[in-house]
Amino acid sequence: MALLRHDPIGRASRNDPQPFHLDADAAKNTFFGGLAASGWHTATITMRLLVTSGPNIAGGLIGAGGELAWPTPTRPGDRLHLRVTVESVRASRSDPSRGSATLKVETLTHEEDLRQLFTVRTLLFARPQSA
Repeated sequence: MALLRHDPIGRASRNDPQPFHLDADAAKNTFFGGLAASGWHTATITMRLLVTSGPNIAGGLIGAGGELAWPTPTRPGDRLHLRVTVESVRASRSDPSRGSATLKVETLTHEEDLRQLFTVRTLLFARPQSA
């Protein structure tokens, strides 16, 4: 389980400059009731964790569609980790060297609070045969 700290204010100032991502006082009076990281920031952390500590998939982790949800906001100080569940694996009907897998990727805090749920269909490629 890899953990990754994040800088939500620095990231938001560059990519999603909304008051609830930038200013703790302004964020108190918003839907979030306090400072919250951008969902897209949480998504990039998730991708980083998938690539550096997730399943070692031949050909890389290539998404072919999915569904993304942020049930609770990521907060400053959250330490995030992933829980990845392989939901299904399917061989290609037209190319035996390919297939796909559906992964359920949960981004969780150190207290196991769900911050992001990503259900993604990934492409799979057969590993080259050793000589």
